[in-house]
Amino acid sequence: MKIATFNINGIRARLPALLEWLAREAPDVACLQELKTTDATFPADEIRAAGYGVIWHGQKSWNGVAILARDSNPVETRRGLPGFENDEHSRYLEAAVDGVLIGCLYLPNGNPQPGPKFEYKLAWFEHFINHAQALFDSGHPVVLAGDYNVVPTDEDIYNPKSWLKDALLQPESRECFRRLVDQGWTDALRAQYPDERIYTFWDYFRQHWQKNSGLRIDHLLLSKDLAPRLQSAGVDRWVRDLPHASDHAPTWIVLGEDKAAVKKAAVKKTAVKKTAAKKAGVKKAPAKTSAADDAPAKKTPARKTSAEKASAGRTSATKTAVKKPAATNPSANKAPSRRTAARKTSD
Repeated sequence: MKIATFNINGIRARLPALLEWLAREAPDVACLQELKTTDATFPADEIRAAGYGVIWHGQKSWNGVAILARDSNPVETRRGLPGFENDEHSRYLEAAVDGVLIGCLYLPNGNPQPGPKFEYKLAWFEHFINHAQALFDSGHPVVLAGDYNVVPTDEDIYNPKSWLKDALLQPESRECFRRLVDQGWTDALRAQYPDERIYTFWDYFRQHWQKNSGLRIDHLLLSKDLAPRLQSAGVDRWVRDLPHASDHAPTWIVLGEDKAAVKKAAVKKTAVKKTAAKKAGVKKAPAKTSAADDAPAKKTPARKTSAEKASAGRTSATKTAVKKPAATNPSANKAPSRRTAARKTSD
């Protein structure tokens, strides 16, 4: 499962670049920030035509977040942070996609600091930390992806000296990010590249892109059960090199299959097959019979009553009388002797 985050920096102005990236890289989930458009003018039809379901939370001229899902429809679970309902900025959107809860965020920049914008940044961060803790404690597989507007360490910037006064590097901002990760989240990009300088943002000034003078401020944090599934991660730098590009490049991770879930499903499938085989065997097997059952049954005559016996006796006697003729004189049946015949002739 490939999950990406991309600060598009104006979706209508950079829609061609977005569509080209989606077609070429085909992320399963894409979290977008800085839409800079209202809900009514969001290019939903074009994104759906590219094969992505989408939900969005727009705002005129500023902010705005969206979650895209390839060949699927994200199921929205939250819009805005809990306990911060009076926040007028469109900065947080949450949805379930293929069994993973995706939190898409655009954390406030906070400049200039000190001042109200920096105070708002820290306040928003606190609400986000509280919500992240609840998500982590839920036990659900969660990815928190977006533009955090925080450079976690000096290893995540080309030269910290040039940004010492920026809100992205202030100790308070970094401390908030550290507290967030310490809840148990895995910083996926840093976990994949523990010793490398890898950047996701290059501003438009002083040829920072051409000189690779970048910052790492786009992060994907993984819940405890997703961390072992991390297979790879990276930054699609080629997008930053396009004409009229955003100052950010898409940042992505690839998660492997949930081995425990796959094993559980395999065990269940095997059990179902065995059960079906047993049922089939019971239906096909002939009923067992004993030798006595196979022999023809002997008929046992019913006992006759006294009347039936008497009647049977009479019937038998009658049959006997019919069969045996009455006794006659044996001599009557004999042929006459010659003497007798001669006498009769003379007479």
